[in-house]
Amino acid sequence: MARRCELTGKAVQSGNNVSHANNKTRRRFLPNLCNVTLLSDALGSSIKLRVSAHALRSVEHRGGLDKFLMKARDGELSSRALTVKRQVKKKLTEAQA
Repeated sequence: MARRCELTGKAVQSGNNVSHANNKTRRRFLPNLCNVTLLSDALGSSIKLRVSAHALRSVEHRGGLDKFLMKARDGELSSRALTVKRQVKKKLTEAQA
């Protein structure tokens, strides 16, 4: 399983540990990933995703999972999140018609 947020695409970054003597060694910056269950209002079900803490705050700020997915770019989303987005879009267009 990749260390990548399923909603924002945030992944591992690399950099240097710098000592007091200015010695540099490589290190990895891992994203703060959480396994969460988010509720979809349009689908009426819950979806399990692995998202970063920052993405979780963004979902709450935008007003829920459905609104977040509608605004998100497809390139950032994982394949699981893309299928949920398509399902939500389909339900919303059916409700409008």
